[in-house]
Amino acid sequence: MSMLPESSGLLPYWLLVVVAFSVLNTVQCYNSVHFARRTFNGPTAAAEVTPFAGRLFGSWSFLSGLVRLYAAYHINDKHLYFLALSTYCIVLTHFAGELLVYGTLKLGKGLAPPLFVATTSVVWMITQWSFYVD
Repeated sequence: MSMLPESSGLLPYWLLVVVAFSVLNTVQCYNSVHFARRTFNGPTAAAEVTPFAGRLFGSWSFLSGLVRLYAAYHINDKHLYFLALSTYCIVLTHFAGELLVYGTLKLGKGLAPPLFVATTSVVWMITQWSFYVD
């Protein structure tokens, strides 16, 4: 078995890059709340981003990374493809709610990377569905 996905196209490799960042995010969130507070930086965030919340955020990152890892190697499996796409949709919904409803986010450098990755991934995966799955 190859270390890299054997499917054609760049999407499986993109998923692997995102997995690497998910693992880094998990390690950071388990070690300190600094990075979680940098992302969740709205007016109510300081009191709400506790070490527990940071570890929970890290656990979510790890779990979504695992789903994306399996999808990268089995990109033609429509169920895994849908699950990976769903992880990005959940992230976008979560960040939209935190930004617009709960006030724990504000637009800035902490929100830019996850928003860029999630939006890019959702658009890319939706537009590539028929290339990989049908």
